[in-house]
Amino acid sequence: MGTEIQLWHWGAFGLFVLVLLLLDLFVFHRRAHTPSLWESALFTVFWVAMGLVFNAFLWWWQGSHAAVLFLTGFLVEKSLSMDNLFVFAVIFRFFHVPLMYQYRVLFWGILGAIGMRLIFILAGITLIEHFEIVVPIFGVFLLYTAYKLACHTGGEVYPEKNILLRFGRRFLRVSRGDHGQYGQRFFIRENGRWCITPLLLVLLVIESTDVLFAVDSVPAIIGITQDRFIAFSSNVFAILGLRALYFLLAGVMELFCYLHYGLSAVLGFIGLKMIAEYGAEQTGYIEPHSHLISPVGSFVVVAGLLGCSIGFSILATRREKKLLETSPPPEESEALLEEFGWKEFSCGKTSPQSSSEAGPSPSVLNCHPSSPGVEKK
Repeated sequence: MGTEIQLWHWGAFGLFVLVLLLLDLFVFHRRAHTPSLWESALFTVFWVAMGLVFNAFLWWWQGSHAAVLFLTGFLVEKSLSMDNLFVFAVIFRFFHVPLMYQYRVLFWGILGAIGMRLIFILAGITLIEHFEIVVPIFGVFLLYTAYKLACHTGGEVYPEKNILLRFGRRFLRVSRGDHGQYGQRFFIRENGRWCITPLLLVLLVIESTDVLFAVDSVPAIIGITQDRFIAFSSNVFAILGLRALYFLLAGVMELFCYLHYGLSAVLGFIGLKMIAEYGAEQTGYIEPHSHLISPVGSFVVVAGLLGCSIGFSILATRREKKLLETSPPPEESEALLEEFGWKEFSCGKTSPQSSSEAGPSPSVLNCHPSSPGVEKK
């Protein structure tokens, strides 16, 4: 049995995470620049390594049971985050945000996501402690989410319909100009009055999508563990490396075209597990707060499903590439893909829209008519 988590443990963990975030913002990425592939790979490895080091510390501190639960939650949340990267790519392309400014937006977006995950996790587990019937409800919700994810095509993202974006355009004073004029600033003074820049509107859209991601992922982590500290810490370490992972995978997201099927299977497995364990507890088949499937068994299932989906994605990409290299002219190649049923599952299907189709230029973010300069009032 591990040490009981005290309030000061939460404070120490929060301080540790804050130091990492401050280093990332003011030391590693103090100046706006476009991260190279090599830099993104190094930081991705760094953040994953930090999660594994904390997992090893948790093993020493709380025992193997807590460490396995953390690792399973970390794996599930990291995979869900990878699937969410597509949405970020669509949003940035829609608003034509240069790569060099995307990192700053993602930083503040992730900071908000950490706060929302903390609130959702604490609220969800507290709700379960008072009303056990919430457990199968969460399980059914995960099954529904798994179904939606399996039917997901990757193209149904409409940033222009975002509620916070509409609110910002209507009620906030938005500066004229584009991202190149204001850089990574969120606020500027225009005619002696403070205004928000178009980049802050992009941040509002990112934050609102983080809320939706939290609604999907928090029941999943609660289905793995109802230990507040393990659930939150695994979420935090999965989210911290999201920025570097985004820049590493932004150009090769089509390589993971079957990942959403693996995630769907994982969420379905967790949902069924929650429902089955609740039923087994109510009938006296198992002791309260025990498991039908051990944490190690759950980790093996989760890792196996995700590994298979990534493996099949890579094989499908190679098969399609080989087919296109040896294919006849484009018209005949298109007919061949349709004949074998490969076109429907093409990895390129989930690619974000091109910039020319993605939406209006940054000028549409303004609440004011277009003007070559700042209008004097």
